Amino acid sequence: MTRTAPIERAFSLHDGFEGDGSGIYVATTTPFEGIARTDDERVEVTVRAPMLSTVVEDETVADVVETGWFETLELRLEDAHTVVSADEATPPDIERVGDKVVLSLSFSGYPDKAADNAMAVVDYVEGTWIQGIVPGYEYGEPAAELLTRARESYD
Repeated sequence: MTRTAPIERAFSLHDGFEGDGSGIYVATTTPFEGIARTDDERVEVTVRAPMLSTVVEDETVADVVETGWFETLELRLEDAHTVVSADEATPPDIERVGDKVVLSLSFSGYPDKAADNAMAVVDYVEGTWIQGIVPGYEYGEPAAELLTRARESYD
């Protein structure tokens, strides 16, 4: 038996992912695009989150603010692999692709925990992204929903 079976079982039992039957699982707990791809031994997680300017309503975000916001987020996301409890987790690749911030990393080991580890990465990106929201702007979706959820959790 290959290690694929435990990894697939972990994802199929996880409430936060929906699979398409080909080893690709989509996170359902975030408004961001969180995708986990599995093979025999590794899981690759990719999370796409919006750039600041795409969630600000009725205002223009200055390039210097957008660049500074991205650079700060990039520094904060460099530790995303540390939330994974696995034999090996690669430090993330973080890049700006158009109007998205894209984080990718992979890990192996502990196939029973593969889905939990993938969700930890997705949650880390979401939480880190929301912590970086710049005050003083009016935000649309998905930022408005995430800010409301964060306030409700705090209260």
